[in-house]
Amino acid sequence: MGKTKHPGPMKKAKMPDPSLWVSPVPFGLGKIKPKHIRDSIKVAWDNKDNLGYASRIISKGVCDGCALGVAGLYDQTLTGPHLCTTRLNVLRLNTMPAIKEEILHADIDELKKYDSTELRKLGRIPYPLIRRKGERKFSRLTWDDAMDMIAGKMKKLNPKQYAFYLTSRGITNESYYVAGKVARFLGANNIDNASRICHSPSKTALKRSIGVGASTVNYQDWIGTDVLLFWGSVASNASPVSSKYMLEAKKRGTKIIVINPYREPAMENYWIPSNVESALFGTKLADDFYQVNIGGDIAFMHGIMKHWFEMEETAHGSAINHEFVEKHVNGYEELKANVVAQNWDEIVKSSGISKERIIELAELLAKSKNAVFAWALGLTMHSFATDNISQVANLALLRGYLGRKHAGLMPFRGHSSVQGSGEMGADPFVLPGGDFYGENIERIEKLWGFTLPKWQGDTVGITLENIVLPEGHERKVRLYYMSGGNFLETMPDPHFVEKALSELEIRVHQDIILNTSTLIDAKEAVIVLPAKTRYEQEGGGTSTSTERMVYFSPEIEGNKNRIEEARTEWKIYIDLAKRVNPMMAHLVDFKDADDVRAEIAKANPSYEGVQHLKKQGDVFQWGGAWLCEDGICPTPDGKGNLIPVEIPDLGMKKGQYLLTTRRGKQFNSMVYSTKDSFNNAERYDVLMNAEDAKELRVTEGEGVVVYNGFGVFQGRAKFVDIARGNVEVHFPEGNFLLPRGRYEKYARIPDYNIAVSVEKADRFNARKDRKYLEKPIEDLETTVG
Repeated sequence: MGKTKHPGPMKKAKMPDPSLWVSPVPFGLGKIKPKHIRDSIKVAWDNKDNLGYASRIISKGVCDGCALGVAGLYDQTLTGPHLCTTRLNVLRLNTMPAIKEEILHADIDELKKYDSTELRKLGRIPYPLIRRKGERKFSRLTWDDAMDMIAGKMKKLNPKQYAFYLTSRGITNESYYVAGKVARFLGANNIDNASRICHSPSKTALKRSIGVGASTVNYQDWIGTDVLLFWGSVASNASPVSSKYMLEAKKRGTKIIVINPYREPAMENYWIPSNVESALFGTKLADDFYQVNIGGDIAFMHGIMKHWFEMEETAHGSAINHEFVEKHVNGYEELKANVVAQNWDEIVKSSGISKERIIELAELLAKSKNAVFAWALGLTMHSFATDNISQVANLALLRGYLGRKHAGLMPFRGHSSVQGSGEMGADPFVLPGGDFYGENIERIEKLWGFTLPKWQGDTVGITLENIVLPEGHERKVRLYYMSGGNFLETMPDPHFVEKALSELEIRVHQDIILNTSTLIDAKEAVIVLPAKTRYEQEGGGTSTSTERMVYFSPEIEGNKNRIEEARTEWKIYIDLAKRVNPMMAHLVDFKDADDVRAEIAKANPSYEGVQHLKKQGDVFQWGGAWLCEDGICPTPDGKGNLIPVEIPDLGMKKGQYLLTTRRGKQFNSMVYSTKDSFNNAERYDVLMNAEDAKELRVTEGEGVVVYNGFGVFQGRAKFVDIARGNVEVHFPEGNFLLPRGRYEKYARIPDYNIAVSVEKADRFNARKDRKYLEKPIEDLETTVG
């Protein structure tokens, strides 16, 4: 795509910059902040039984935490070693021994007393397990018996009646690719992955706006751009090493602006442990915050563009890059008409940002030659998420922030290799190298040598709903095959999810650890298969970072706690295919990991070069340094498309609040601390504005109830700097407030935002108790409050 190649790591600025320090007091003493040194010591202690292997993972392996792409201790952005607590927190998953047999084979009610954090700490799954209907304990199973049972069930089912799912936990491109190929070989299109739940609207929006669903820039483009703007992202928490890039950007004059309802402490001040200056004195990251309402981003961006068009009436070219637009953009007049028609009062009401503040940012961007726009779950996990991101693309296209150094669009991904999952075809809407559509189907059929099923596969949310379809329905899902993941703690409406999982006839959990969903009953059997980690995968494996770097992670020897019966994930899928259809299984067989990578290069032309990755340190970037280089997009006419979108109706009733779910000290749903080290919030705290609380007569620390027609959440009020009318609760604890069946209109992922009511717990419970009185008692008529 692009002709310019990534230059490799750049040198860090040598001189300290006291103007960026948070405090002259060393190590942030007295401030609320992460205890990086203490946490690192704890990690070393937790891994003391396998410390040599843990050290080799850190020094030789590609990080299985975030999607920055740190390989060993180094990356392609900055020179010098990089290490963060996110990577250290997941390290124990790779080094710990097997679960003790007396615990593993205890009564199921005893196991159900553990939460997922406690289950994770028990150790790894040592061998295949089964628990049949009515059985109180897991029993040991041979691999042959386990795989024959799964294959035997699949042979009896219509392929529309089973589904596959792959998590983002350490899974390599090779496993995503083979899983996708095997699913289609078996006639199934119900295959989905964790990446889609988080960022599929990014891909959908970018493909319709600029023709390609990936970051158009590199992390290096942050460093020296005029403006680095984060939408709905707490990059420093999700991917802590990114704070080093932000520090370097600040030293080169970049303004960092955050658009988020909550003034996230981790995006304001951060102590970077692997940078001496920052570890001592901290770093002021964000230059400004715009505390937009939850769901108010589209209106906010309408305001920016509306002011740009007003500027243009006074001076042509004062805000719009007309040369770029005329050469490289479609739909200018249509977008302009849509934006100009927007009402300032509606823009301010929906966004929650004053007209003056919107104009302030609009004029800053109008004066900036370069900008990088990055976003995360704050934009993607809405029912109108695709429109959110196309609106970001609209801003970039109007200013010409595309296809060059220091200018572009970046969906800021959280987990390692989530970029690669869809590119490998583990997705109901795509195949390797393109969409599940037209000529791409024919191309893949020719390569693979078998006919693909042509029916549209369902996304994970729909497949869960399909489990409870009536008997006789051709899409009633009866078997679910999961590589990692815990739907019980990641999907909305956990009560329904538990019911659905228990209605499955066979449920397969291919994983390295147990979680709460593993313990739910099934109608016939729950089968558990022990998987190898990416560092145990024979022949190594690859993962793709946010900036499209494909890294090779070698097999790492010397695991003292080796799980002898664990198997490489992609090999398990091939074994399954051989048992379901042995006569044709040679079409999906691979002799080794090199063989898989060789076919990936053919299946997805962007990955040409992956077949040459064989040793530690090997890496290449698909697409070049910048996608859409020189403004030329991979669309039919080579131009980007401006997409007019409307301000969404959030369905708010008077007195309600908008709620979103947030991450604390955790890796997706894996919680590592009951208290968030950035703001001291506990897992059941309700983050709210003090002025809102005052109107409700709520004091800080007081019990409150957050509720709607879907669920009830009981917690304690914690006052934070959040936009009025907005509240946040932690994920997954707050998922009971989220309904099933509310999906993004294009990418079909769940909506993790909802309107709620908030009350003092005493008042809520008093009103609730009244429902049980046959008739009101006069003395109790006085309002509690």
